[in-house]
Amino acid sequence: MERASKVIRGLRLGDTISAEELACAAWPAAVGKKIAGHTRATRLVRERLVVEVEDRTWQRQLFALTHFILRNLAKHLGSGLVGDLEFRVVPRRREPQRAAESIPGLFDEASAIEDPVLRSIYRAARKRAQA
Repeated sequence: MERASKVIRGLRLGDTISAEELACAAWPAAVGKKIAGHTRATRLVRERLVVEVEDRTWQRQLFALTHFILRNLAKHLGSGLVGDLEFRVVPRRREPQRAAESIPGLFDEASAIEDPVLRSIYRAARKRAQA
């Protein structure tokens, strides 16, 4: 029995599903959730799948696992589509984080005090101290 991806590739449907899209879509299944969370397959150049990784540590570790990853990709895609892997370090962009104190009224540490009387005493003392 042939894999579905091999059958789809053999149908020659035109540009509906390219080999690159197929290889990038198979990446998470071939490496697992944990590795897929730190990497991203971006493109297929000839038979080389280019994979973006977070840092040099991931690059070195995945380079050591290249043989096993290629074997898993061959199981999912069939042999001949991906013959080599290239790991490129591309750090993730993160949105800037704002401090809670920079936005007034966003976080009030007094709200953590359960007793309403003590909470009001704390707020009054804080107000006097800031004046």
